[in-house]
Amino acid sequence: MNRRTFLLTPAVAAGALQSQTKPTASPAPRSVPARRSYDLNRNWRYGGKAPAGFAAPAFDDSKWERVTLPHANVRLPWHSFEEADFQFVSAYRRHFHAPATWQGKRVFVDFAGAMTAAKVTVNGYEFPEYRGGYTPFSFEITSHFHIGGDNVIAVAVDSTERKDIPPFGENIDYLTFGGIYRNVSLRVVPATFIENVHARVLRPLEANREISVRCYLNGPVAPGTQINAELRDGDRVLKSAITVAGGEAAYHEVTLDSLGAVELWEPKRPKLYSIVVKMAGDEYRTRIGIREAKFTAEGFKLNGATLKLRGLNRHQTFPYLGGAMPERVQRRDAWILRRDLHCNIVRTSHYPQATSFLDACDELGLLVFEETPGWQFVGDRPWQDVVVRNVGEMIRRDWNHPSIILWGVRVNESGDHHDLYTRTNTLAHSLDDTRQTGGVRYNYNSELLEDVFTMNDFGFPLRPPNHPLYLNTEFNGHMFSTKRFDNVTRVAEHVTRHARVHNQLAGDSKYAGGLGWCAFDYNTHKNFGSGDHICYHGVSDIFRIPKPAAYFYKSQCDPDEEIVLEAGLFWSSGDRSTAGGVGEVPILSNCDHLKIYYDGKLREELDPDRKTYPNLKYPPFILTKFGNIPLNPWGDLRIEGFLKGSLVKTLTLSGSGRDADFKLLPDDTELSGDGRDATRVVFMVTDEYGNIRPFATGGIAFTLTGPAELIGENPFGLAGGAGAVWVKSRETSGVARLTAKHPYLGTKAVEIRVKAAEREML
Repeated sequence: MNRRTFLLTPAVAAGALQSQTKPTASPAPRSVPARRSYDLNRNWRYGGKAPAGFAAPAFDDSKWERVTLPHANVRLPWHSFEEADFQFVSAYRRHFHAPATWQGKRVFVDFAGAMTAAKVTVNGYEFPEYRGGYTPFSFEITSHFHIGGDNVIAVAVDSTERKDIPPFGENIDYLTFGGIYRNVSLRVVPATFIENVHARVLRPLEANREISVRCYLNGPVAPGTQINAELRDGDRVLKSAITVAGGEAAYHEVTLDSLGAVELWEPKRPKLYSIVVKMAGDEYRTRIGIREAKFTAEGFKLNGATLKLRGLNRHQTFPYLGGAMPERVQRRDAWILRRDLHCNIVRTSHYPQATSFLDACDELGLLVFEETPGWQFVGDRPWQDVVVRNVGEMIRRDWNHPSIILWGVRVNESGDHHDLYTRTNTLAHSLDDTRQTGGVRYNYNSELLEDVFTMNDFGFPLRPPNHPLYLNTEFNGHMFSTKRFDNVTRVAEHVTRHARVHNQLAGDSKYAGGLGWCAFDYNTHKNFGSGDHICYHGVSDIFRIPKPAAYFYKSQCDPDEEIVLEAGLFWSSGDRSTAGGVGEVPILSNCDHLKIYYDGKLREELDPDRKTYPNLKYPPFILTKFGNIPLNPWGDLRIEGFLKGSLVKTLTLSGSGRDADFKLLPDDTELSGDGRDATRVVFMVTDEYGNIRPFATGGIAFTLTGPAELIGENPFGLAGGAGAVWVKSRETSGVARLTAKHPYLGTKAVEIRVKAAEREML
């Protein structure tokens, strides 16, 4: 479900910077003849660095590369590249035909995101430059296209780090990359249309709950115009109501009351409903969830029950393409965080992220703290005006997502700026009075203008909450670079740093919870990170392959959701910072008892370490008695997990020291043949029991046949025993076959079916 950015309403225009564009609403279903949305993600021409005069309609682009969106302006290695390679102004052109049915209609071109500034020209008419890489923008092209013949949209995308656009101004600890990296569409609507809908759920926990549906219209409203709103569960209409729109108003409100029994949205049962709004000639649809989310002096409460927040920060970037991955890949990150790692919250550090990711959070029950673009720096008044505009665009785009529980209206880790943050908080509350605001800082004594004191605290123990509503938003991994193939001492410390903070958070109700830094390793500037353009701060690597610290998060779910038994160590005799045995290392599990076997013999029985971690429901187990075991012969380590006396899971770590197998694992085995769908394929070297061999190396050679292309390095220089590439569909159907060859472990292959996709209509 696509959502767009929207015009500032008259009620809030005076307090915020007016958009340079006319952002508009989500496309309605194709069954409504007066409104039509056309996918413009295919049939683009890409010219690389923008040549002079390329926006002219008659410019010859026949030799330019044909591309689909999302698109990165350059493909890069996954690390150790030159960041200047993507910082240039690039050129895109898209031809389209306007059918006669558009006569008398209004037409908009909608961009979900282009990094970092875009100049859009339609048939030679240049619109004002849109500045900002993370928020959507739209232009009305009604007066600039012609029926029949050729129409041309030309876009100059400036991907340099411009000091007039947040988050830039000084160094930032991440890379932004370049290109039209989110979706583009053409929207055809009647003269007066529904621009946006905000469905506000009022008193969700009370018998008299109702939904206030605020309908934002664009165009002249005739007296007596009726607006009908419906609450639907699938195709079933649960409630409907009508209001009569009249006169000038910021919005027209339809109240859906007497809802009766409804199912609340919550992490374990994320029930979604639809709101459908109709008026003469137009229809608008959006999804909602019915829930109450509130930060209180007793912690965070969802639907009246206290929920300790436990999650991670996420950067939206990926290897090779930066942020230019399609919906399926973006959604997979939400799956990893919620279903694999069992987090209940994610922070979109440090900018609004793809709506497809947020849609997946809605569907999976993953709470979201979403924040405006920025990192430490605050610029002059025009720069601050863009921040205010970004806050408004973020909220209007995303206000119907039930997963979002907090608006981040302060530039991450910036100093106090009373005027700016008074403006952002005022705007946020005027647009959405159903959610609280937060603003991430690292100054413990900073001014609080937001509702919730959101604090980055990298020390340990954490400082006590100094405000009634308090959320820890970053901790631990910051400046503690850890690779999957680091030695056992550092890997164990990485686990400990996450576990001990969540233990402290769990022990004090004044903490609403915390979000570790961070979910995945990410590309950064050469003066940050580890000198290869990577920050290795994630609990998973840049390919989303877990490090042992990820297993701590995974282990905090109840066993009825998943029984977890994972090792926080690599089984060897001398891989410590100080030589001599395995040492004390964590085992991550939600079992209640472990038995440890070495060389076939029971050597140790363990209970959770409740002395060190008294507040965790499922503390780590600490393996301690393997400092002086015989080195010859060196055998397997078998760990048995028990619940209430019953054996429920076994983990065996090989003592052979041998690379035993090579695996090729796709996330999906079916793609759409639209030329833009993609899926990750993980490859790994394992021991005899399926565990990654973190020191395995070798050049992996790939061969791909069929209707797909490979996104990744080929050959791939294996490091850490595992890596990933992505397979992207072409604009046809068939079976794609990916073959990977390891130098001495042989060849593995997977097949991915590419289904025929609907043909482009323009």
